[in-house]
Amino acid sequence: MNTMRIQTILVAVVVSVLASIATSAQSKVIAIDILLEPDSTMLRYSDANNARLLAVFPKGFALDAEHRPHLTLIQRFVRTEDLGKVYAAAEKVLVSANVNAMKLEAFKYYYAPVGAVGVAGICVKPTPEIIKLQTDIIAAVKPFAVESGPIDAFTAAHDNPTNDAALIQYVSTFVPKMSGENFNPHVSTGIAPRVYLDKMNTEAFQSFVFSPAGAAVYQLGPFGTAAKKLKAWELKP
Repeated sequence: MNTMRIQTILVAVVVSVLASIATSAQSKVIAIDILLEPDSTMLRYSDANNARLLAVFPKGFALDAEHRPHLTLIQRFVRTEDLGKVYAAAEKVLVSANVNAMKLEAFKYYYAPVGAVGVAGICVKPTPEIIKLQTDIIAAVKPFAVESGPIDAFTAAHDNPTNDAALIQYVSTFVPKMSGENFNPHVSTGIAPRVYLDKMNTEAFQSFVFSPAGAAVYQLGPFGTAAKKLKAWELKP
């Protein structure tokens, strides 16, 4: 085989490898949360509840830059190559919704069970405005959504593969299981043993009113936390 033939084969192999890498990069999937960021009123309550939960379960998470208090509109798997389109589609909906004018009522504690522990939160009464906002966001993002994704789509895995599988399933089925008439708007506040949370949920809850301060897209982390900010909007009235 002559030198030119060898060079031609090598070039073909390199081109094939690069194309494979490019295709792999383009098809990469990320787990995102399109959410509303609460105002200082909700932050005071969520911070206080988080401190309480950490006191009984120090292995839980603190509300910080990698665990932002938020009110989820939708969680979805999308292709990373489509993130720019997702931002643009979501922005059109958010800008027209007058989000900052919303008045939302927090009215009870709740938690989502994860084995022996639960992800606790403060529930918000769904209003026609926020239900419509969720519906419009779902429709806007639908062209870019994919059915499921790997745990690599999140910022990090759990220590337990069972929790990984549960989170993937939760995001994969968020629409329709947590949308429309099943929408449960809430602000997650931490983790604690379910026995403790069962007792906490029986306590009298002093309801309060708050408003969204902005909106954002985050990459999801363990336990469905808003772990990495990808895009944010102030959405001033």
